[in-house]
Amino acid sequence: IALANGWIKKDPFFGIHLKRYEVNIEFLSREELEVLINKTFFIQRLEQVRDIFVFCCFTGLAFIDVLQLTKEHLIKDNNGALWIRKARQKTHQMSNIPVLTPARKIIEKYAGHPDCVDKGVLLPVISNQKMNAYLKEIADLCGIKKRLTTHIARHTAATVVFLANEVSMENVAKILGHANIKMTQHYAKVLDSSIMRDMQKVEMNFSKAL
Repeated sequence: IALANGWIKKDPFFGIHLKRYEVNIEFLSREELEVLINKTFFIQRLEQVRDIFVFCCFTGLAFIDVLQLTKEHLIKDNNGALWIRKARQKTHQMSNIPVLTPARKIIEKYAGHPDCVDKGVLLPVISNQKMNAYLKEIADLCGIKKRLTTHIARHTAATVVFLANEVSMENVAKILGHANIKMTQHYAKVLDSSIMRDMQKVEMNFSKAL
């Protein structure tokens, strides 16, 4: 704008080439997710944080959007199926999310929780900082070596829960509230590379046996 209006005579970025770096997206494997779901916790705060994390894994919602969820975001369609319809806080893009059974059970579990009743929210979500601190404890108890954070749940939803189960790229984009499909394609590339790494291990093991 400054150059076009004649405010400056030379483009300050002329000759500068910016490098693009691929962001390493971390997500739970299906096996790790199952361990997390089936783990019994004897500390209530850890069970609660695990449940919120799993809810994010089956909805693809970011932490801030789960924090803001109310009953008004739950919609039943003409066939009686339950949906979450909410504009993402970050992009204002609408997310249209079918509520799968694991997510529905978590909603039902906390329907009468004092925090939900008092604040009028769907789930008893604590601060992001505390969530991530407790997720570290949970990872240790579950034997998960990855650094669990609330955002890993969204990555897990996109890759292991949706794309790996043949949900179309277009539908995943709608569920996640992506502004364009290029954002969703990045998850697909990450999933492909993960599959290839695992298959290379299989190849090595079986090639030795023949």
